[in-house]
Amino acid sequence: MPRILIITGEASGDLHGAHLARAIAARDPSAQLVGIGGPGMRAAGVTMIPGIPQLDLVGLIGLSAVRYLIQRVLAIRRVLKGESWDLVVLIDNPGLNFHFARVAKAAGLRVMYYIAPQVWAWRPGRMKWIQRRVDHVVVILPFEAELYRRAGVRCTFVGHPLLDSVAPHYDRLALRRTYNLDTSAPVVGLLPGSRQAEVSMLLPILLETARRLAANGPKTQFVLAQASTIDDNLLHALLQRSPVPVTVVKDQASEVMAASDLLLVASGTATLQAAVVGTPMVLLYRTTLPTYWVARCLVQVKWIGLVNLVAGRSIVPELIQDEATAERLWQEARRLLTDRHAYNDMKGGLRQVRGLLGEPGASGRAAEVVLAECRA
Repeated sequence: MPRILIITGEASGDLHGAHLARAIAARDPSAQLVGIGGPGMRAAGVTMIPGIPQLDLVGLIGLSAVRYLIQRVLAIRRVLKGESWDLVVLIDNPGLNFHFARVAKAAGLRVMYYIAPQVWAWRPGRMKWIQRRVDHVVVILPFEAELYRRAGVRCTFVGHPLLDSVAPHYDRLALRRTYNLDTSAPVVGLLPGSRQAEVSMLLPILLETARRLAANGPKTQFVLAQASTIDDNLLHALLQRSPVPVTVVKDQASEVMAASDLLLVASGTATLQAAVVGTPMVLLYRTTLPTYWVARCLVQVKWIGLVNLVAGRSIVPELIQDEATAERLWQEARRLLTDRHAYNDMKGGLRQVRGLLGEPGASGRAAEVVLAECRA
């Protein structure tokens, strides 16, 4: 009977942890699954460690956040050092999980990392750190496996979990009717991100782009995918300034993508999600100047968009920092909406990306790696 500790961070990690837990239980009902996570893992049957809530600092600021973090970290250290585990599974959240990997390995525990940190992009030297403290890395992007293996890290590519959460096909016309959109007029989807600061910075640019597109095409419609992490008041305050109507849809990003002809999307996992859905897009990224310069010094990849990174070539336009303006976004959007050859060429590239992500069933394959590690 393997005893497995699963440690997650934010909501996305909790979701991945829940899928993984269900897959482990389906393959070995005797497995004892204990975790630090949120409602998703609890609903999946994971026994949550009392007194240690999910490691999520959303909504906390200042000293309260520091105290919260210190208390949770110390409590988790005690769990790692004071109890017996056949395997510790860390999911995403490298800021804290790197620390827990070190503590777990020092306690003589086996460690697996699922949804591996993208150290190859920003701190390649950390590969050797992982080699010393992680027994097996499980990755979800196809090119990552070779990078980790080259660094001497045991690694398995299991495919991307998005393939399990995005439907293989959507009825575009039915979705447009559901959102009260004209089924015959163009639809542009706006995806400003899932963080408050990100939305505050990018949504005004998207709305100005929408105004320009509407000036050229009065029938163009706009639909915005609102993440659950974005406060209604923030969104409504920004939308009140928009001269064009925007339909807001909550927690249905894939459906918004499928209903749209074109997407204007913040850099992140959403770009890969859009590729799986198959809708052409323009990617934008903008942050504060100090953060941008630090990232520029650290990041060592040719593209920032996951779509382009997976493809190994430029499929989607990337408008970064000073290029992320309404004027440039409007130019790229107009090009794709009016140039059928460019539009279809991008759709073909997105199909290739989806193919590179493997087959559905990533959580099941990850569960098999977990159980194999417990038997090792």
